[in-house]
Amino acid sequence: MKKRQIFDQVSDMEQQIGELYEQLGDLKGRLRDLLEENHRLAAENHNLRNHLEQTDKQKDTESGEDKPSKSFPGEGYDNLARLYEEGFHICNLEFGSPRQNEDCIFCLDFLNKKK
Repeated sequence: MKKRQIFDQVSDMEQQIGELYEQLGDLKGRLRDLLEENHRLAAENHNLRNHLEQTDKQKDTESGEDKPSKSFPGEGYDNLARLYEEGFHICNLEFGSPRQNEDCIFCLDFLNKKK
């Protein structure tokens, strides 16, 4: 009887591990979605800042005032963001190597630092 109980316990643990694995996969998917949304919003924010900066410059030139402009990430940042979107690493660990349909937290962190 003890052997059967041990087997039942192992089977129960196996089932619990399977359920935990599914939950982990769901969490990973949600995290990926949040990171992608964060990156998309950061890029949109960047574009809006550029647009705002251009309109401020136009207003300044029209009014004749010279105000110091804030520095925002430029063309190099846009190129790195484009490379990342095309599926390549931009982090210093694996720069230029293809990403295999997975987000790289180092690349995303690098993109977020530039803002």
